[in-house]
Amino acid sequence: MQRVPEPELMDDPAQAEAYARADFSEPHNRFVELFRQRCGASLNATVLDLGCGPGDICRRFARAFGDCRIHAVDASAPMLELGRRACRAEQLHDRIAFFQARLPDARLPRQNYTVILSNSLLHHLPKSDTLWNSIRRFGHEGTLVFVMDLLRPESKLEVNRLVDLYAGSEPDILRQDFRNSLCAAYTPDEILAQLKSHKLEHLKLEVVSDRHFIVSGRLQQTAW
Repeated sequence: MQRVPEPELMDDPAQAEAYARADFSEPHNRFVELFRQRCGASLNATVLDLGCGPGDICRRFARAFGDCRIHAVDASAPMLELGRRACRAEQLHDRIAFFQARLPDARLPRQNYTVILSNSLLHHLPKSDTLWNSIRRFGHEGTLVFVMDLLRPESKLEVNRLVDLYAGSEPDILRQDFRNSLCAAYTPDEILAQLKSHKLEHLKLEVVSDRHFIVSGRLQQTAW
């Protein structure tokens, strides 16, 4: 099945609200647990979250790693407002700072970070280069990288099966978002080619579910 790009931003407040209200506890807890398994249980670091959305993973990550500070970046104002509101409610606003910026031109308080996270951003971007160039820009030798995103199914029939299985009880707007995202995602071979073209082939690609992959590892000097 050929890739079908989708809109980069969720700028509609109603769409952002529906996304924030959806139950992503299973994949988002899995994100944190997979990070812990591959990168360790202790983390005293300044973390950069690229494409943070409403900040659900930021909050889960902050609770799991009590010594970290997080700078969370997204281009959608409605998403960031939801994230700030939730952080204030959970008393995490002193550890998570949100920044509205469009990659790869974001201006942030730090030039580089010890950990760079990204969840479900790659398939939203018009060009995959944006994510990998941003990781190289804000990373340094030894930076921990942990990227999780969707995989594109082989057929529309498989898309329909996954939508019914994982979003069957969600509102229509979220079902359509999930469908669009699956169709906009990349295959493992495409992701490997992206990593190679950006001198990031030392990072490890793993398929971790019927719909997710992760790319993880430490940046090496060869990335520059």
